[in-house]
Amino acid sequence: MKKNFAAITAVIFALALPVLASASTWNIDPDHSNIGFKIRHLMVSNVKGNFNKYTGTVELDEKDITRSKVAVSIDTASINTNVQKRDDDLRSTNFFDVAKYPTMTFASKKVVRAGKDKLNVTGDLTLHGVTKEVVLNVEGPSKESKDPWGNLRRGASATTAINRKDFGLTWNKALETGGVLVGEEVDIILEIEMIKAKDK
Repeated sequence: MKKNFAAITAVIFALALPVLASASTWNIDPDHSNIGFKIRHLMVSNVKGNFNKYTGTVELDEKDITRSKVAVSIDTASINTNVQKRDDDLRSTNFFDVAKYPTMTFASKKVVRAGKDKLNVTGDLTLHGVTKEVVLNVEGPSKESKDPWGNLRRGASATTAINRKDFGLTWNKALETGGVLVGEEVDIILEIEMIKAKDK
């Protein structure tokens, strides 16, 4: 019995080796990436901003891209719209309430092909204590490229849109001319560069 169990275990492990070998870990390089957004202001224009601090990894399956996984954590206090007063308001209880909710996260659940070099990555976005499913429309990842220091790099771009009210970000102010001060839909734009993790 023990010999049979050992033999079965060996076969399972051997079958799993090609799958394990095809997966690689890539770390998001914050120095060459951008997590940005834009939102309507006063019903007449868009205000853009980004988050300066975040970490993330991509478990990339080279043989079957649909088996890949993405995980990102963003420091909400690092929001930056280039206006200090506005950024302070966004960090307050009116919006992100960063003291209570210091991070937002994204964890993928499903990856499907959406055309040549395009993917739809479905996952859970947790923001302001609320978790909702969102779909990232991804272009990439690009082919590997080696930098002058011997690191392997890849890139990808992604977009999605959310309604901030779905995440409890409901503050607003009515305008005398009609409409509201801040739009409800937020466009999210990601430009990601990744570095392949070194084998241990």
